[in-house]
Amino acid sequence: MEDYNKIIESLGVRFIKAKNLVLQQPFTVRNYYDVGNNLILLHKGSIFFGEEEQVVEEGELLFIPGGRSTKVTYGPSGEGKSITNDDLITNREKFFRSNNDLDLIGDAEESHSYVSFEAKVFDSVNFFASLDLPAFLISNNTKLANLVIKVVEENMQELPGKERLINLYTEQIVVEIVRHILRNRMFVEQLATNSTYFKDPRLIDLFNYIKENLGGDLSNKVLSNVANVSEDYVGQYFKMLTGINPQDYIEYQRMERAVFLLRTTKKSIREIGKEVGYKDTAYFCRRFKMMFGIPAGKMRRRESAMNI
Repeated sequence: MEDYNKIIESLGVRFIKAKNLVLQQPFTVRNYYDVGNNLILLHKGSIFFGEEEQVVEEGELLFIPGGRSTKVTYGPSGEGKSITNDDLITNREKFFRSNNDLDLIGDAEESHSYVSFEAKVFDSVNFFASLDLPAFLISNNTKLANLVIKVVEENMQELPGKERLINLYTEQIVVEIVRHILRNRMFVEQLATNSTYFKDPRLIDLFNYIKENLGGDLSNKVLSNVANVSEDYVGQYFKMLTGINPQDYIEYQRMERAVFLLRTTKKSIREIGKEVGYKDTAYFCRRFKMMFGIPAGKMRRRESAMNI
């Protein structure tokens, strides 16, 4: 239990967005994907997820870890069109209507609320992504459901202390999700592996160095000097403790940083690619689309498309 307390204490949680949405027409997104973690509370209607179309009952929560592609159906199964994540981002207003009336939360047919957030170990490693978790269902957890509603309600209003309360509620959401995983003994092997982050300070040094030098040389030779292990061994060492090749991890971190810059700055795609370590803009764009399924330019418009 001590290791899990360390995990929770080390997590840096950041709220991204929250909304109450009403379905406009049923549809299936074949490859739903987001960098942020998404917790969806179904008020009324139908949601299915995964290739086997597991049912989300009213009052249940669907957790989709960031960085994980998942098939999701909104509305009655088999009644709507099948689209890609790119289609959803581009034409989101055709599928969802945003409700901004506090009194109507949970009343509309085919409606849900969601909270999107990131949770990083030592502000470096995406916790849920590092576990390589699939989307999963959370049942009989009124506390977690109420927290989602509180975040949505606060986000709808302009009240003193709004941001502080949202951050507090979002942190509670992350703790409750971890508690749910532990209480139900889910993903035991992944959690046990993840606790190694706290047993070898050299790994934390690597995480921090990568985070602070995304635009620079992050070859295995450089990483070996940071971790004080041989160049031949550093890749094996990193993968043994994290389950991922260091260069794959570095690319994910670079792309995640690129998404942040696309959403929050007016820098050109060329400038952003260079800032996150890609001298060749065309190669950066190819890798970006391969990872996220959409061009970098469309990701830049994602925030406005999401805020319907």
